[in-house]
Amino acid sequence: MTEVDLYNLEPLLELMAVGLAVAALPLGWWLWKQRRASPSGRLKALTLITLFLTFDLVLFGAFTRLTDSGLGCPDWPGCYGSATPIGAKAEIKAAETAMPTGPVTKSKAWIEMVHRYLATGVGVLILTLAAMTWWLRRQSREVSPWLPTLTLIWVCMQGAFGALTVTMKLFPAIVTLHLMGGIGLLVLLMAQAVRYDGAGTRPLPSALRTGLWAGFVLLCLQIALGGWVSTNYAVLACPDFPTCYGQWVPEMNWQGFSVWRELGYTPTGELLPFASLVSIHFVHRSAAWVVLAVLLWVGWRLRLQPGLAVAGRWLLGLCALQFATGLSNVVLGWPLLAAVMHTGGAAAMALTLTWALNVSRVDNSGSPVLSKKLAE
Repeated sequence: MTEVDLYNLEPLLELMAVGLAVAALPLGWWLWKQRRASPSGRLKALTLITLFLTFDLVLFGAFTRLTDSGLGCPDWPGCYGSATPIGAKAEIKAAETAMPTGPVTKSKAWIEMVHRYLATGVGVLILTLAAMTWWLRRQSREVSPWLPTLTLIWVCMQGAFGALTVTMKLFPAIVTLHLMGGIGLLVLLMAQAVRYDGAGTRPLPSALRTGLWAGFVLLCLQIALGGWVSTNYAVLACPDFPTCYGQWVPEMNWQGFSVWRELGYTPTGELLPFASLVSIHFVHRSAAWVVLAVLLWVGWRLRLQPGLAVAGRWLLGLCALQFATGLSNVVLGWPLLAAVMHTGGAAAMALTLTWALNVSRVDNSGSPVLSKKLAE
């Protein structure tokens, strides 16, 4: 396939129609269920539906990556210039015959295209959200359209990174940015959903709120490291636990952290040393202990706060899930279910922290009850 063939816009209108069809069912259900709701109620309901489907999309994106289906259709936005793999039967069969275990197979093509269909449907829902908030803005100045508009811009950028993921042949930096873009989309949608309920209504000690922010930032960095591990296929670079090849500090090579390079190569075009994969894996594993310690502390403290105990319990449960799935990825040889759940757990952590940050505010009243709980 030539460079020009990587972008073939002929099936674009058909793909847009598929996206509308994907979005039609949740939109129809929303219109029927919310026909008597207030404007804020309708906005919240549509935001939650979009959030749910975006979370599913992130999970399916992880499934697409982990089954090596990212290049199942090596052009964009269609598959060999067709809107579905059905129209590309001959090309897919030829590619699969030439390389039976290669990136293009019938199943991988379908997985990749279903991911694109779902992404287009989510894009339609986000566009609907933005359009609705601007329409309601004309009726009430209390409705702010800026966060939905930012979300619309964000999902367009996410689509661009999705295209580059294919056309740049799984370039590690692009794949990682695509993952982080998905997490960012979840965060933006959760922030909107909370605002329709009234943000910042639950008082929180300043130290704990600082801990929430620290946990959120550390989690984002850890997710980026996890994406870097996955896209560089470094999950099994250390096959044992808690040591790595029986060593507490294995031999490492830091070329793996060169950001702008092709998959499997150094920036100078040489093959990436195995010690580089070890360093990628080991840094993610080591950072996980720090992130877990902070989030366990935050989760334990949140359990004592009125109105935020549920977030604390979720956070503690997700910490346990992440430890179990991360360990399973190593000792069980990277099973698909554990790997997808590891991504889902990280996304759920980001949503939990986003919710807690948006519904809370710093308590400056010096309440003896809160101070006592913080000191415990």
